[in-house]
Amino acid sequence: QVQLVESGGGLVQAGESLRLSCAASGNIFNINDMGWYRQAPGKQRELVATSTRGGEPNYADSVKGRFVISRDNAKNTVYLKMDRLKPEDTAVYYCYAQITTAIHPPRDYWGQGTQVTVSS
Repeated sequence: QVQLVESGGGLVQAGESLRLSCAASGNIFNINDMGWYRQAPGKQRELVATSTRGGEPNYADSVKGRFVISRDNAKNTVYLKMDRLKPEDTAVYYCYAQITTAIHPPRDYWGQGTQVTVSS
């Protein structure tokens, strides 16, 4: 059973920073893509940043220059450093990972979500 556990969300003021973490655990053979999506109230879930193993990261235009995605492959963990936060960044942030296990081909797994609230 694969699990993704997120941490690091919270309430901050505009201009401040937060760092999200997401650790994958279970019978993992390989992780290819890892990344973050977010969903604000009344809106669809949208991509924030993704990281392909060995490749360049990909960012939503709205977060370029403010957010940085990184990963520790040895720990099966992905991070999202968020600087200069804005009220419009307020959302539930979801971690995802494309994972191959010993018995399953690659498939996407999702975390439970962590709330980020930015006050003005």
